Amino acid sequence: MTVSPAQKPIFVLQGPNLNLLGEREPHLYGTTTLAEIHDSLVAQGEAAGVAVECRQSNHEGQLIEWIQEARMASCGLIINAAALTHTSVALSDALAAYPQTIMEVHLSNLWKREAFRHHSYVSPYATGVICGLGAEGYTVAMQALIKRLKP
Repeated sequence: MTVSPAQKPIFVLQGPNLNLLGEREPHLYGTTTLAEIHDSLVAQGEAAGVAVECRQSNHEGQLIEWIQEARMASCGLIINAAALTHTSVALSDALAAYPQTIMEVHLSNLWKREAFRHHSYVSPYATGVICGLGAEGYTVAMQALIKRLKP
């Protein structure tokens, strides 16, 4: 499966505290680091002929800026908004204006967690939601997104 090389990149946006993957609560989030996840996604994209741009921020406003940038600069979006998933109407509003495919990813199964994590402000705008598969969830999200890019 090859996507046009002229295709805009897929953006992968990571929210607060995901820079600590591999060391923070490994019983919930696993031992894979964010760098390892990003390297894997870039390689997966290259194999399909599409560029992948990965970014992480602990700041809500920065994530909103990137979503707005992605409107014109990307062909699809994978987002793990982390805790902002459950709290950010502003992030939700930015995603509402994004015209391409959005895949929402969470490392842990939100339904096995605290009740406040059962609501997502991201999900209403996501084509698909993957949770509970650990780092493998990003691979699944990328496969699904790339499949939707094929002409």
